[in-house]
Amino acid sequence: MDLQKQTVQGHAGAPVAELRASDADRDRIADILREALAEGRLTADEHAERVEGVLNAKTVGELEVFIRDLPAAHARPAAPGHPSAPPRPAPGAIPVEADSNVVAVFSSARRRGRWRPGRRLHAYAVFGSVEIDLTEAIFEYQQVVIKTFSVFGDVQIRVPENVSLRGTGGGVLGNFEADTLDSGDPDAPVVYVDGWAVLGNVEARPKRGKFVEDILDRVHAKVDRKLRKHLDR
Repeated sequence: MDLQKQTVQGHAGAPVAELRASDADRDRIADILREALAEGRLTADEHAERVEGVLNAKTVGELEVFIRDLPAAHARPAAPGHPSAPPRPAPGAIPVEADSNVVAVFSSARRRGRWRPGRRLHAYAVFGSVEIDLTEAIFEYQQVVIKTFSVFGDVQIRVPENVSLRGTGGGVLGNFEADTLDSGDPDAPVVYVDGWAVLGNVEARPKRGKFVEDILDRVHAKVDRKLRKHLDR
């Protein structure tokens, strides 16, 4: 069967095979190829050749060609989508007291770079601006709560693409906006943003192209262990 000519319909009525491939699509196919290499279904040369093709593929159909002779290509999940994180952490899971505070009063405050957020962080912006950037943070806890309060101020929160993000809050003549984000990894950190904006602004969004390296390292380590186990046989 030529997967590039399949006629399965997508959400908008267009064939799925003709849809432009995303980075997530390429990563999914690359993971399948790594598994096939570890299981001995592909030689090292075959794996390298297919990975090169995956990187150059433009559509979903072109990607599927590289795994059509592998079992994973025919194993479809029972339900689409990623597992969802709960809307709020379980009662008692997060302490009431903050591990740290970020405060800006008629000023600006930032927390970014390679830092370690605790389980609870409070951010206050009063006629000022607060930036909390978690894209390079080291997550020591799976659940992180960020409590925000903005009065004539601005609070900006950025998270990596491969964590889950939840938000609960509102605005009084202001704006509270938190994008819902689901990670495909059930062990990924979950960031909960709570708060209010009074004549101010609170925004929590993923930063495209940024990923928690710790999660990626765990995935690669798992594949490496399988590969070493196969080579030792």
